[in-house]
Amino acid sequence: MIFFSVVLTLLGLSTLLWRDDDLIGLPPVVAGSGLLVLGVAAGALWVVRRRRRWERAGEPRPVGNVVERAKALPRLLRERKAYGLPTSTLATWGFAVVYLVSPIDVLPELLPIIGVTDDAGVAVWLLTSVSTVAGQYLRWERERRDPKQQGPKRP
Repeated sequence: MIFFSVVLTLLGLSTLLWRDDDLIGLPPVVAGSGLLVLGVAAGALWVVRRRRRWERAGEPRPVGNVVERAKALPRLLRERKAYGLPTSTLATWGFAVVYLVSPIDVLPELLPIIGVTDDAGVAVWLLTSVSTVAGQYLRWERERRDPKQQGPKRP
């Protein structure tokens, strides 16, 4: 959903900035503004749904800023068994990195704008996934150090 939001927002911005001709019978300002509004609305909907899912499932929210999460990543990889990080998650991250560095793409870069969207989508997903897991690991690590701060249990 967040990828869809980013694509719509970028399409709206690019239409507003660079399009001169009508788009499906609409002036570029109307089409670009509509796409921009839809993109922002989809992003807001994703945020609301994500928060509700966290609250409903009792899933602990990630903690820490980007730097703390990046510093926690090596510790997470060392303690992945104790933390309970599935091997399938590591394998999926590995496949995503291989896809990003490989010259073979689902959508070739020869197609303007569209060619990089598959790489951008994989990169956004990978960074979001790693950041979320690192944030949850930081919470787990803090709760393990200080049992008084324990929130909902991890599944």
